[in-house]
Amino acid sequence: MGQLKSKTVYLCSACGDDHPKWNGQCPSCNEWGTLSEFKVSKKRKENSNGLTQKTKNLDEVLKDGEIKRISLGITEIDRVLGGGLLPGSLILLGGNPGIGKSTLAIQVLPAFNNPVLYVSAEESEDQVAIRANRLKVNSKQLHLSSENRIEGILDQVSLVQPELLVIDSIQTVFSDELDSLPGSISQIRECGQQLLQLSKQKGIAVIIIGHVTKEGVIAGPKMLEHMVDTVLYLEGDDRHDHRILRSAKNRFGATNEVGIFHMNENGLVEVENPSELFLAERQNDITGSTIFPSLEGTRPILVEVQALVSNANFGTPQRNVNGFDFKRLAMLLAVLEKRIGTHMGTKDVFINLVGGLKIDDPAADLAVISAVASSSRDKLIKESVVLIGEVGLGGEVRSVSRLKERINEAKSLGFKSVIAPAANLKRMKDRIKGVDITGVTNVGEVFHHLF
Repeated sequence: MGQLKSKTVYLCSACGDDHPKWNGQCPSCNEWGTLSEFKVSKKRKENSNGLTQKTKNLDEVLKDGEIKRISLGITEIDRVLGGGLLPGSLILLGGNPGIGKSTLAIQVLPAFNNPVLYVSAEESEDQVAIRANRLKVNSKQLHLSSENRIEGILDQVSLVQPELLVIDSIQTVFSDELDSLPGSISQIRECGQQLLQLSKQKGIAVIIIGHVTKEGVIAGPKMLEHMVDTVLYLEGDDRHDHRILRSAKNRFGATNEVGIFHMNENGLVEVENPSELFLAERQNDITGSTIFPSLEGTRPILVEVQALVSNANFGTPQRNVNGFDFKRLAMLLAVLEKRIGTHMGTKDVFINLVGGLKIDDPAADLAVISAVASSSRDKLIKESVVLIGEVGLGGEVRSVSRLKERINEAKSLGFKSVIAPAANLKRMKDRIKGVDITGVTNVGEVFHHLF
């Protein structure tokens, strides 16, 4: 047979499918402008005549009992991962530039007693060593490299035999077998696939650091997120000194689990009680302030919801939201006007979740609509009240998940009164002592109780 001809396909950055010809719209996922050229390697890969890896019986895999997780020495990270790092797991860590991704990756390295390989294709070994010294990370097992060829990285892994491999970042690593530039969709896909094979075949834990787009999602084909076992996002901004590590996908633990950290000159320091952090500067003598226990993964966190309602100076009233879904606020304002009779058509409404936390929990509806009503009526809500409940279009208060954990968190911080859906209380077998719990069925009852 003659030499294989070069082949060009077009790869979708959204779904990862490839197509023989270019289209403006991807035929698989219907996204526009996501197809880009991908050159298949001219090198022929030799096929083995037999099975490359022997199959294993389930009893053989489990004969040594449960696989032990590696504790990283930082409780918040272990919680987000589901109890620690599993050998052979592939983790994708994303976040905005300068948020602390490399800092977080370096801080977990001292937890390993065996060799660790840190590949920083963006920085030299000297730069990484200076950062590690500043963070007081002194590990004799730490090996540094600035290699950016995936073939060279795999050779170094064979020499060092590390227990953990850190790639910083996947957008700067490339393969010699492809003609495209580093960071292109084809390069990210190929390098990600080789790192996946490395982690699964040799049992090496791999942490891949990835850049994010302006929309806040990890750059590159969506297929990269499907490959890995865990997808972590490090969130935060310049206005706050805390960082939130969020699990968007986790095959070995709960999704949407969060860890809270303080950023200072010594790196990321874990926050043991995040509810106290978010409520530390709360003022009790202002209207439009309510408390809501948000459920982030398995952990409830108390957050202050602030609302400000004022007369609109222009024809179209403003609706500004920070940390809450804009469309859900529009729905709650419509319920407030239609079911309660509070006119919002000539009012500017501003909603802020203190501390920069972003919440998509529908159980926050009752706290948000009550904060808006408090500011609109200029009436205070008692500082010891916690509001929990989803609000429907009919003004009804619907049940929420894991109410007991939310109430216990509020109780631990000294809150004495909870307003919750009556449907939840009917199913609750054991009443929580020391907290006055009021069951409500609609928003009208809530306002009658509050005001």
